[in-house]
Amino acid sequence: MLTEPIQIALVDDHRLFRSGMSALIESFGNYNILFEAAHGKELIDNITTGHIPDIILLDINMPVMDGISTAQWLRKFHPSIKVIILSMFEDAEKVLSMVKAGVKGYLLKDAEPHEFEKALIKVVEGDLYYPDFVTRHLLNNFNADKAAQVKLNPREIEFLRLTSTELTYKEIADTMCISVRTVDSYRDQLFEKLQIKSRVGLVLYSIKNKLIEL
Repeated sequence: MLTEPIQIALVDDHRLFRSGMSALIESFGNYNILFEAAHGKELIDNITTGHIPDIILLDINMPVMDGISTAQWLRKFHPSIKVIILSMFEDAEKVLSMVKAGVKGYLLKDAEPHEFEKALIKVVEGDLYYPDFVTRHLLNNFNADKAAQVKLNPREIEFLRLTSTELTYKEIADTMCISVRTVDSYRDQLFEKLQIKSRVGLVLYSIKNKLIEL
């Protein structure tokens, strides 16, 4: 069964980089570059005129309106749009700012083409894509002191361990022989118990409490 192509907006102030990225992404199949923009303000102008992408590939360092401000605007006004950050640097402070702004993925611009494709697939499926250096930065800034005092039952621990894999929530449900709705319930209960707001937070909790090992 044919599906509509995923609509992508590419936001970067380097025209040559955008051109190369556009050609690469369209070579993957089932993706369409809806529009390109040189900075956040140009992106917002496109969105407000009705051009709504499914995914935005967003540079951090841009003139007029940078990636952090743009991601914060998107989270406020268009939270359903998925954002993947493109960056030249492993900048811990900016990584944390972007994660707090709700981005779904983070990629270095020198990543291999197959890594770009993998990131797109994961984000399209509703998952997150963060490379190892992002996980390290998050782990170094994650405070699990309060969460460590929470008592978890065996099924919650099993769910936590599975969230630390590449399985989707549906695949976790199949593995645990439960419904997707029950998985959603486990996730929401753990968010409340552990005072965590994302799957990344659940993974960091698991690492800090030695439920899994890197």
